[in-house]
Amino acid sequence: MSWASWTTTGVYSGRGGVLTDEVGVLTGDLTVHTTWAGGEARIAVQYSGASDWFTMSGSPIPCTSEDESRSLHQAVVDAVQTGGGATVPPVPHRTA
Repeated sequence: MSWASWTTTGVYSGRGGVLTDEVGVLTGDLTVHTTWAGGEARIAVQYSGASDWFTMSGSPIPCTSEDESRSLHQAVVDAVQTGGGATVPPVPHRTA
């Protein structure tokens, strides 16, 4: 089984932050982590430097390839920076 993961630190949330399943909204300096395996991507966020991770609302999400999951990770980082109670956006599909 193939898998991949990406982590981006120092992501400052926009006003309204990011929505999590466990604790509601997180705001401020966050770390975003995406793990892709078994045809789905799981997205978690944490306060940068903290030990607790929280599931970003909308995760897991079906994701068919490593390339798509990398694009999804960047879309999630962008959504967190935008804020507004961000949830996992749709998977960006690449066109040939």
